[in-house]
Amino acid sequence: MISYEPLWKTMEERGISQYRLLKSGLDNKTLDSLKKGKNITVLTMEKLCRILNCTPNDIVEFID
Repeated sequence: MISYEPLWKTMEERGISQYRLLKSGLDNKTLDSLKKGKNITVLTMEKLCRILNCTPNDIVEFID
């Protein structure tokens, strides 16, 4: 199972809000998918990494 908990922690640490993600090019549907723990594309992962200046490990983790 995939968890986006690291994303929310990374955003908090860097002081980046959901509003800033939207203003940086993420759309509402994608943000909603993240909140609900749904799948995202690699392109979205790349976009998040660029916005947050981080690696995929700072966004997603695999849990049992």
